[in-house]
Amino acid sequence: MIKNNTLQILSFFKFNIPVFILFFSVLNEFDLNYFISTKFSFNFIFILIFYWHLKSPSQLPVTLIFFAGLFNDVLNNSLIGLSSLNYLLICVASSYIRHVTIRPNFIKDWIVFLITILLINSIDYFILFFIFSINFTIFNYFFNLLVTFIFFPIFYLLFANLLKFINRQND
Repeated sequence: MIKNNTLQILSFFKFNIPVFILFFSVLNEFDLNYFISTKFSFNFIFILIFYWHLKSPSQLPVTLIFFAGLFNDVLNNSLIGLSSLNYLLICVASSYIRHVTIRPNFIKDWIVFLITILLINSIDYFILFFIFSINFTIFNYFFNLLVTFIFFPIFYLLFANLLKFINRQND
């Protein structure tokens, strides 16, 4: 009896590892610009949401992604709902690719990820600059986009190994 309960609890935590990583990333506000330079940063959460919603959407439900975006907005003192909109747009793009793609391919996923984050950064810039008149340099957005795009393959491989670990039946 105790062994069954322990196995159920472990399998629950094992299945929900992406959710824990998502909320840990949102709540701790970890960013590499504290360590390397003030301009160097990337959107780890974009990569996380894109990969898990593309490969295993049941492990990262859209409602939790939405609430993670709200938490992110509150913690970063930004417009409420903007991060949620960004995260949901990533979900739409990855869902579209998952349903359209006959043979999954890393290069196609990487290109679609680039297009998705270009679209998201464009929408952010439009909303912040033209609607709310918040002035900022577009160079920071572009550099963040470029670094996020470059780091995508590394996290893609890490998440692929994590997905294999999660889906493994024998512990």
